[in-house]
Amino acid sequence: MDDMQWFAEQFEANRPHLRAVAYRMLGSLTEADDALQEAWIRTTRADSRTIGNIGGWLTTLVGRVCIDLLRARQSRPEHLVGTWLPEPVVSADGPLDPEQSSLLADSVGLALLVVLESLEPAERLAFVLHDMFGVPFDDIAPIVERTPDAARQLASRARRRVRGTAVQPSADLATQRRVVAAFLAASRAGDFEKLITLLDPGVALRVDTGSRTWLAPALLNGATDVARHAAARGPRFATLCRPALVNGAAGIIARTRSRVVAVVGFTVVDERISEIDLLLDANKLAGLTISEQV
Repeated sequence: MDDMQWFAEQFEANRPHLRAVAYRMLGSLTEADDALQEAWIRTTRADSRTIGNIGGWLTTLVGRVCIDLLRARQSRPEHLVGTWLPEPVVSADGPLDPEQSSLLADSVGLALLVVLESLEPAERLAFVLHDMFGVPFDDIAPIVERTPDAARQLASRARRRVRGTAVQPSADLATQRRVVAAFLAASRAGDFEKLITLLDPGVALRVDTGSRTWLAPALLNGATDVARHAAARGPRFATLCRPALVNGAAGIIARTRSRVVAVVGFTVVDERISEIDLLLDANKLAGLTISEQV
């Protein structure tokens, strides 16, 4: 068996794991697939005789590609307007398929991906590779051009940031679905008082509109403002909505006959909604693949 055939077989066997690494690093399925393509190209320049652990080698290779993409993203002169949200993993309101389960292992919800986006590229890589995938700091250090001890410090700083800001949702999917269904019903009815009872007092509504900043406010905080917005916009918008799983949690998709116009993710804590992530970016929605498995 020649090197190319061996690399091809190993790459395909590891593809779900590698795509999960890239998704956590980039917050984008589209960019994750691009990263895997670039990683595959780089394998053609490698010598299989120098590789002892192919799974670990491929993981660090994808890590190198992703940190290059993150640094390139930071260096661009243009800046996003408003709120950034990751590309979600969406399915009909049923069980996740095996590939989605691999992507979303370790509770990789939208809220965590938003926090990861706030990290520096080197911090994000150290945290993702070590804390989520168990890559030793000795292997991470060359990627971030630091010593192993410095790489450990990068992961530690990222860990503190994640623990301090990422909200842990209720583990009970049935409860999430019940709360989200009640929110959708109250929005359809324009029932402000009911909406208030379903929202945490400090609830945050994040909206990613892409370039269409006129569609909605980028950020709303507090139950009163979020409920007022949902009651005003809900009766019309909610008629397009149906339940879905958004990054493994109860959520909503809104679609017309021809296309998806919005994806809504929810974080439910103690039977109240503490975070709402509304994706309206037409570019992200255009590339969305929704599993219809039920």
